[in-house]
Amino acid sequence: MSQPIDYSTVPNLLRNVVKYIHPDTHPFLLHKSGESWQEISYRDVLSTADAISAWFLEMGITKGDRLSLLIENSPEYVFYDQALQQIGAVNVSIYPTLSESEMEYILVDSGARVILVGSVFLFKKIIRIANNCPDLQRIVPVFDDYANHVQGHAVNAGIIGLKTLIDEGHKCLSKYKDQITALREAIMPSDISSLIYTSGTTGIPKGVMLTHSNFVENVKVCLEQIPVLDNDETFLSFLPLSHVFERTATYHVCCAKGCKIAFAQSLELLARNMAEVRPTVMNVVPRLLERIHDKAVKSATSAGGIKASIFNWAMKTGEGYRKLKESGREAGVALKLKQRMADKLVFSKIKEKTGGRLKFMISGGAALPKNVGEFFGNLGIKILEGFGLTETSPVMSVTEFHRQVYGTVGRVIPGIEVGIQDVDTKNFITVQTHNSFKPDFECAEGEIVVRGHCVMKGYWNKPEETEQVIDADGWFHTGDIGRFFKGNLQITDRIKNMLVNAFGKNIYPTPVENTYLKSQRIEQLFLIGDKREYVTAIIIPSKEALQEKFGVTEDFFQQPDLFIEDKEIVSWIAEDIKRLSTELAKFERIKHFKIKRTLFTIEAGEITPTLKAKRKVIEKKYAEQIDEMYAQGIEHL
Repeated sequence: MSQPIDYSTVPNLLRNVVKYIHPDTHPFLLHKSGESWQEISYRDVLSTADAISAWFLEMGITKGDRLSLLIENSPEYVFYDQALQQIGAVNVSIYPTLSESEMEYILVDSGARVILVGSVFLFKKIIRIANNCPDLQRIVPVFDDYANHVQGHAVNAGIIGLKTLIDEGHKCLSKYKDQITALREAIMPSDISSLIYTSGTTGIPKGVMLTHSNFVENVKVCLEQIPVLDNDETFLSFLPLSHVFERTATYHVCCAKGCKIAFAQSLELLARNMAEVRPTVMNVVPRLLERIHDKAVKSATSAGGIKASIFNWAMKTGEGYRKLKESGREAGVALKLKQRMADKLVFSKIKEKTGGRLKFMISGGAALPKNVGEFFGNLGIKILEGFGLTETSPVMSVTEFHRQVYGTVGRVIPGIEVGIQDVDTKNFITVQTHNSFKPDFECAEGEIVVRGHCVMKGYWNKPEETEQVIDADGWFHTGDIGRFFKGNLQITDRIKNMLVNAFGKNIYPTPVENTYLKSQRIEQLFLIGDKREYVTAIIIPSKEALQEKFGVTEDFFQQPDLFIEDKEIVSWIAEDIKRLSTELAKFERIKHFKIKRTLFTIEAGEITPTLKAKRKVIEKKYAEQIDEMYAQGIEHL
């Protein structure tokens, strides 16, 4: 029996849970303190949020005011967000990895009045830019010794520690209790819940206005699409809550369904946290799944012998079993026995590293390589792919639990329309809805456009930019190229990423890059070829693979030379480039490459917080090396 849906705004999600699903003493949040995981109940979350709301009202915060968060995933994020949401304020979350100038831009553009800050490192950044943000009135560090880090800075904004703030809020809560309730009940679904600033691969970041309705309707339809999600699931949260994917697909889903959220300590400790928490659901990005895949394959096959033979046999068995199940047929007795043996010998050992309880993982943020999805399917770990943008709050489509089509991002969610529009003529190739789904439907590719409840209200303070992406008929133009395949949406690439070579051939970098990223020797790859006669690339090798193969030390990666010229390393990379090039059309194949010593980073401005390459930045920064590759002529690899 499904629980009643008694919510239309974000702050009512938790109240629906304690009304219909769990008692308020039930644990909601888990976080690591020392060596143990501590539980925080719904009662404690709501009580703390009320105290913070009271403090906000005491300092004059009113409906529609923007309040900012610069903090890693943590219970404090939830306390603060719940507090501001229920009085009608607007969440302005900032990626912790952004530069000071980008943080300053967001604070000024949004007019944020208060900012929650999660670490000493981030606090020092805010202290340096605070006086450039005229609307900023309070800085709220979550740690106690902040005074030691203010010395030498005359900061106009007041500073108050979160613990002190909560204590002050509890003292005046009785004064504001009824007002908090009235404000919460007065929130309209069309009110803005959050400003999420786009990553900005091109131009200045824009504040995406997402309403309570955007978030809540997205959650409702996602729960419809994944009916196997129970109210006793445990999610492990590690993707940033400052990004819309984790905000909706973990935080808001758990708020609506009554699931627990465990906050990972860091990406470096993720593997340990998975073993400790033993999550049943996780939201992930493709690169994490690729790394798990690469390590599992390498560990099992690098030494050859019987271990490699058993692994390959198990994967073949898993593939046969998976394909039968996906076709709706029942495996025979012999195959079932083989599958059990494969699980015992191989699959269970890999699954145990994830905690051994995973029902499924949801992959988003980028395209998941087809072979990686199939690998996890062979293991018996289901990967559901979703697609959307910040501007679509975010989900437009998601894989159905019972119907997997690898290499696609699933079925259109209920309540919206998704169209494929010819890039040149602007004519519609097709318009599909959840109800028009046919498992054999296919169409030509074009720009993906969407209309419906998931589409943002617009860009904050940017009406012209809003008009450029939402047309007169209400269609939001995603800038993504895709098509429908077997009834599911399939993403090809971004329009702005598309390369058109000197002979007029269109090259979509993402699928080409994903082909080469199958190599365990390559960590990152950036394709070049727009208006050029052939394709080249900047390649960053796997640090681990380099150390294992050539015995290089940390000093090797700290050398001032940005690019590696060692002939042995170049030949080693070239072997995999040649091997994988056979999977591509001739005009898509890499003819020359340069090996960059270190990764593209957010700090260097080369990639966005969602790990998308900033094409113009990279091409300008490494123009000399790129020109060198084209000066060599086409015959190389």
